[in-house]
Amino acid sequence: MTVHIPQAPAAPLQLIDMVFPGDTNHHGTLFGGVALAHMDKIAFLAAARHGRAPFVTASSEKIDFAAPAHRGEMIEATARVIRVGRSSLDVEVQLIAEGTVNAERRLCTRGRFTLVAVKGPDTRLPLPPLQDAAPTDDGRLHMVDMVFPGETNHYGTLYGGDALKMMGKAAFIAATRCSRAVIVMAASHRIDFVSPVHEGEMIELISQVREIGRSSILTDVELWAENLLDGARRHAATATFTMVSVDDEGRAKPIDRDSAAQRLFTQRL
Repeated sequence: MTVHIPQAPAAPLQLIDMVFPGDTNHHGTLFGGVALAHMDKIAFLAAARHGRAPFVTASSEKIDFAAPAHRGEMIEATARVIRVGRSSLDVEVQLIAEGTVNAERRLCTRGRFTLVAVKGPDTRLPLPPLQDAAPTDDGRLHMVDMVFPGETNHYGTLYGGDALKMMGKAAFIAATRCSRAVIVMAASHRIDFVSPVHEGEMIELISQVREIGRSSILTDVELWAENLLDGARRHAATATFTMVSVDDEGRAKPIDRDSAAQRLFTQRL
């Protein structure tokens, strides 16, 4: 089913990723360039979703790095549109590092990006004005990303394997935030691909913990595709994953179910 959204309010968008060894320097911390790439990407997505036009980054204000993000941590980039002109707008982005087990969160950096709409047949000027942000917290984890050419097949659509990688990451983050334990994937259950995702579209991953067991967590993930020019959204895929808490030797380790249930309850408030 395709849902048309002609204009979305200026609600924040969130991109969450892991800091893997290939993204770090010799100190074991996230490269500044990788951090800026994440920030620029989420700024672009926020701009395109607001203006429903092709955008390019024109400039950014001075960006100071206040704290590092370490290998193995999560990074959360959040963006919201804060100013709209006739053909340009400003997006405020903040990047937060989060410990997977200890849940420690610290602000790494924030910045302000100016993006300009490229004039053409798909661009309507002036850009729509700012609106009050609509409530979006439904107790589920929402993450966005974008489909680039290197992730597509010869049909110009997202590879099934890359879609599964993204959905697995969303399941991992949801299960980790619930359990605050060392989590690995134990099984992927039924996966249904219902619609292709095209190059240049935004994807939204929506994950939710369904069940907490002795050492396992059952997590559902939905993948949605969104055309950034007209706002049409399609449900692209659904999957269920079993994630398991493990100890240092890779053996199943019991989860503190009371604490996990409390965290899950708090997230859904």
